[in-house]
Amino acid sequence: MFAQIMINTNAKELNKVFDYIVPTEMEKTISIGARVFVPFGKGKNLSEGYVLDLKQESEFANKEIAKIEDNILTDENIELAKLMAEKYFCNVSDCIRLMLPPGNSSKNLTKRIKEKTSKFVYLALDKSVVLEDLETNKVKSQKHIKLLKFLIDNDGIEASDLEAITETSRAVMKTLEKNGYIIFKDEKVERNPLIHKNVKRDKKLELNDEQLAAFDQINFALENEEFAEYLLFGVTGSGKTEIYLQLIEKALEIGKKAMVLVPEISLTPQIIDRFLARFGNRIAVLHSKLSDGERFDEWNKIKENRADIIIGARSAIFAPVQNLGILIIDEAHDPSYKSDMTPRYHAKELARYLAKKNNFPLVLGSATPDIVDYYKAKNFDKELVELNKRANNAQLPDVKIIDMRHELAVGNRSMFSLELQEEIEKNLKEHKQTILFINRRGFSTFVMCRDCGHVMKCHNCNIALTYHSYGNRLKCHYCGYEERIPKVCPECGSNNIKYFGAGTQKVENEIHKLFPNASTIRMDIDTVSKKNSHEKILNKFKDENIDILIGTQMVAKGHHFPNVTLVGIVAADGSLNIGDYRAEERTFQTLTQVSGRAGREKEKGRVIIQTYNPDNYSIVCSQKQDYRKFYEGEIQLRKTLNYPPFCDIILIRIHSENEAKVKKVSEKIYEELLKQNNKNILVYKPVPSPIDKIQNTYRWRIVVKCKLNRNSLNTINNVVRSFYESRIKDVSIIVDSNPNNML
Repeated sequence: MFAQIMINTNAKELNKVFDYIVPTEMEKTISIGARVFVPFGKGKNLSEGYVLDLKQESEFANKEIAKIEDNILTDENIELAKLMAEKYFCNVSDCIRLMLPPGNSSKNLTKRIKEKTSKFVYLALDKSVVLEDLETNKVKSQKHIKLLKFLIDNDGIEASDLEAITETSRAVMKTLEKNGYIIFKDEKVERNPLIHKNVKRDKKLELNDEQLAAFDQINFALENEEFAEYLLFGVTGSGKTEIYLQLIEKALEIGKKAMVLVPEISLTPQIIDRFLARFGNRIAVLHSKLSDGERFDEWNKIKENRADIIIGARSAIFAPVQNLGILIIDEAHDPSYKSDMTPRYHAKELARYLAKKNNFPLVLGSATPDIVDYYKAKNFDKELVELNKRANNAQLPDVKIIDMRHELAVGNRSMFSLELQEEIEKNLKEHKQTILFINRRGFSTFVMCRDCGHVMKCHNCNIALTYHSYGNRLKCHYCGYEERIPKVCPECGSNNIKYFGAGTQKVENEIHKLFPNASTIRMDIDTVSKKNSHEKILNKFKDENIDILIGTQMVAKGHHFPNVTLVGIVAADGSLNIGDYRAEERTFQTLTQVSGRAGREKEKGRVIIQTYNPDNYSIVCSQKQDYRKFYEGEIQLRKTLNYPPFCDIILIRIHSENEAKVKKVSEKIYEELLKQNNKNILVYKPVPSPIDKIQNTYRWRIVVKCKLNRNSLNTINNVVRSFYESRIKDVSIIVDSNPNNML
């Protein structure tokens, strides 16, 4: 017997199977999907690989499999990995690693996460016997008596907990073990990330007419076990989550499981609380902020069918869930569903594949749908389900656009317009809460010499350094480089150095100057680095009724704060000039989502949008949450310029520390693509990337427009593969389909 094995490696030239002899003693235990160790190449160390097929004949096999580690992959895993490798221009082994148990992708066996065990203490005798010995003074030590009395009511407790509660030592336990009163047992301990949650159970709410119609439409496919893709398009606060909950309840009633994907960890605390309140401990969660041990145990909980509902971020799509009945993607427009690391997959595309293959409905929920999704729904490629009013009869907020050019003209040089200052003052007096949104972190965007115009840039990247007041440092948000603020300009020697732009820290400082008695809390990447810190911030804001929450994208969507009646968008223009064809779409989505945090209960909300571009159509449309008007303008522009959904964009990035080499390879790839003479592929000349240097690495790019199909995929894959097989040193090539950003 022979096995076709894919070596676990990042080397693109090794993205193929190799034949190995299966030793006779392994023939009964080996299977497709097994993880094995084999001799490979000239090295003495064994290499890890995966069995993708078994066969009876081979012309090439001359080495034997050394060891079978485990049978870890299913046929479905292997099929999906192969499809992903072709679609996302990567190795099959890159995709397989996503499907392994968390913490088990390391080639070093000693570093792999395993089940956690701990010593538990049990009574070795019947409780009546122990009680009799205590009553007849056979046990004389007060410490022994205290411990045994506790165990009579709490038999089977972790030894470390018993030590802490009874204030005794392990030596005391050992004596009782020696005297035959207790025994120790090693037992599995589950690392439960929800153990600290104490959520009161609730009951389902009554759906309004719009919600009920949406529920019935999706429930038809659910109950009939049919594939259908729904775009659930509902304004902010329209009750999409309640529809999710009731659909999941139906799935559980018919013996199915459910998966809910959420875009960011900052969104998960409130949605997890709602699911816990409705379904209790039937939930498993998977996201990057869990420890490796917690993710490993949650993954096993799913595999062992001990979880009915899986909630997680993008990578939860690979969870080993069986008998899935519905898959819901909340905030489906969010860019975080697209991976920016190899494999550069999109969770929506994989969800669609799984739903089709297993005949269950896929629901994409959003108040600001992705333009491509909405176009497909309008053209009957998916079903459009609409919610046009808020669920609890709450009104959409009043939104006002403030022209910051006028503020400057009247002498207001603050980052806050006079009207926003008045509205904040009003909220403070009425003990209502305010959210201030800015699409940056740090204190100032950049530091510049006002005499010569020199901007302080990273030594490794062609990027302006960002000023952080904490520590008085300039930091690069790409490579992590940091330095102190120079006292004089390194270019001209002037001491006329000025901070430009604004970040969350600066907003917070300005608020403290204007409203010294206001309580504030900040939520950005700098303040949520520790485990559960995002949840602590959100709970503190809500429970302690803190006056003002200042934040970046993390506060823009998904949160429900009943006492928030005012949202101030400090700088609406931040995402308009990012050099990406989706700049207008991202701006509209962000402004609409963050505006939707205001007035979600009885009191109507107010929103102030500050901008230097008050006539920009994405900003104007966001004022009325008028997605349809925005869509009509945007889709015409994209059709004219041939952007998605009218084509797919492939970005080929070429990186090297050698500037001449990166240019040469870029030009050769361009020439090879032209030689393919594929009329359905439009190839643009290679140019330096907008950010042409990061971490001392030069970056060029080639933009390709086409329709992604087998023909175009093969053309691009073959050209890129030929360059890897020619073993060009010190040059990396990254191919990204419909990338999140064009930088």
